[in-house]
Amino acid sequence: MLKIAIRNKPNFVCIVPEKRKEITTEGGLNIKKNKRFIKKMIKKLKKNKIRVSLFIEPKISDIKFSQSLGANCVELHTGNFCNLLNKGKKIRRSFLKLKKSANYAKKIGLEVHAGHGLTYRSVFKISKIRNISEFNIGHFLISESLFLGLKNAIKKFKKVINT
Repeated sequence: MLKIAIRNKPNFVCIVPEKRKEITTEGGLNIKKNKRFIKKMIKKLKKNKIRVSLFIEPKISDIKFSQSLGANCVELHTGNFCNLLNKGKKIRRSFLKLKKSANYAKKIGLEVHAGHGLTYRSVFKISKIRNISEFNIGHFLISESLFLGLKNAIKKFKKVINT
């Protein structure tokens, strides 16, 4: 994947953990365990003028570590929040954890994205966190586009985010 990114030079790359037989990402990177590997990847990508984002759990320690490895951006894993919301459980603590993480990351100079399990309902709530500059809504967006069309599904997300 690194060679493909360097060859194609995208604006940015998000490094995401993935197990071989995983259908979707189950959580954020274990950046402490994989620090040497991740640091090498970041260095190679940045050498090729590619911005780097790390997909992490919304934890201050992971944000600090992401910055120390040279990441330009973090994508906060929203799976826990979305699962709680979908099951009708209390979301306050999970929401505050996302908010605190986004605010801290922004404060130390990292761009903040969020993603995993997002729907109209969860994006509506999370979009109230002003330091998140991007939402990554792949699966749900494509699923909705089957019913609404891609253009309309995107319009609806924009409307929800800007409400």
